[in-house]
Amino acid sequence: MQIGSRRCILNPVSGDGEHADYVPRLMEARGFEVYETEAAGDAVELGREAGRAEASEIAVCGGDGTVNEVVRGLDDAGHLDSVTLSVIPAGTANLLAGNIGVRDIEHGVEIADTGETRPVDVGVAGDEPFLVSCIAGLPADASVSTPGDLKERFGTLAFLLTGAQEALRFDGLDITIAAVGEDGPFTWSGEATCLLVGNARKFVAEGGQANMEDGLLDVAIVEQMPAGNLVAEAIGQRLLALDTDGVTHVRADEITVDGHDEAITFSRDGELSTHETLSLSVRETALTLRVGPGYEPDPT
Repeated sequence: MQIGSRRCILNPVSGDGEHADYVPRLMEARGFEVYETEAAGDAVELGREAGRAEASEIAVCGGDGTVNEVVRGLDDAGHLDSVTLSVIPAGTANLLAGNIGVRDIEHGVEIADTGETRPVDVGVAGDEPFLVSCIAGLPADASVSTPGDLKERFGTLAFLLTGAQEALRFDGLDITIAAVGEDGPFTWSGEATCLLVGNARKFVAEGGQANMEDGLLDVAIVEQMPAGNLVAEAIGQRLLALDTDGVTHVRADEITVDGHDEAITFSRDGELSTHETLSLSVRETALTLRVGPGYEPDPT
């Protein structure tokens, strides 16, 4: 094995930060060189450098945002389809890890070393890749407004607490969505509370499961509804995991979101960007990902 072919990119301040003391030792014992981020955006450059060095294995220790930064760097270097990626969950929500059967940090270290590999789809929003989701509307606004200390104290619940506050003053989205779906062309136009585009399972598909290997993105359009009802739905059904009145579902490989000349904030795996019009697509089975034994390629 060539030197540097296994790298671990570690964000020492993700979550509670306690992992920074022992994860490097665990990963170095398994033949990984450990590179730590020092500031926002460092994970993109470390991913880019790993791609240029043609590293064969990349383990990312951090939250979903750190994983997204590394994926962007690998994609910039043209190496995304040539690397095996693994996730060591050390963030707040750890949505990707939960979706691929990685339970905790210790389990993630084990999976990074010897876990099964699967070819998975990569979503693309504009020119930027994502693995879990791209969200516009209330959930994106809540992620912007959720303070770091609230995340540390309450974890995923912090987003619901902030979401309840944001719902009281959120004006909604005036959007038109055009998609090429599995059943043909699809168009929707109107006022929406939020738009959720998911690549990872347990996200937005009917029944709460999206297949990461089917070449399609799962789209949920939540129509504008009273704030109290919205918060109750979000808490009671865990972000549209069950059939919900006022929610339109479609599965598509090409999607365009038009904000009618108004800027829309999108949260792409926790990374924020603003667009008046955004095109989304999917690269089918474009990334090799190490998964846990609980991962089901076709959850349906």
